[in-house]
Amino acid sequence: MDGLLFDKHLTTDEINRSMDDVLASPKDNGVLEMIVRRPAVNKRELIDGGILDIENGLVGDNWLTRGSSRTDNGLGHPEMQLNLMYYRFALLIAGNRERVPLAGDQLFVDLDLSEENVPPGTRLTIGETTVEVTTIPHLGCKKFVERFGIDAMRFANSEFGRMHHLRGINAKVVDAGAVSTGDEIRRHI
Repeated sequence: MDGLLFDKHLTTDEINRSMDDVLASPKDNGVLEMIVRRPAVNKRELIDGGILDIENGLVGDNWLTRGSSRTDNGLGHPEMQLNLMYYRFALLIAGNRERVPLAGDQLFVDLDLSEENVPPGTRLTIGETTVEVTTIPHLGCKKFVERFGIDAMRFANSEFGRMHHLRGINAKVVDAGAVSTGDEIRRHI
């Protein structure tokens, strides 16, 4: 999947011109647009359905074994079990649907992920599961720059981008169960 090159990264002005559409994502009831499992570093599997597990996150994803520098045991950080990203923003900066999984998130959603709409502690019901938004910010990194450009990362990591969580949010599973693309997402405060 890393080989899916995009010959042009968007400029800040180009991103800005499309933000009205991104920010028009539903506030209360959204849709799970895409599920991406990461079986190994830099590997992506686009799946139609999966299981979200309290201990393992998205079953078959490498979140737990890939680890985190934020934990003493070297395993995945429990507050960073799942990454949810605005599908509309990912599609914008990726240029096409095939490149969206390169963002590295597991769940791409059509839902307003802004701080105002889904602050830490907010619970989201997705399919048979419930996840809870955590406090750890999800920000762009070197790989994000390589895949989508420096302007996309700066935009996502800007004050505006952080306020709207354009790079996405971290969450943890609180009720295990199945999820499928097309599932409704319901916000609970």
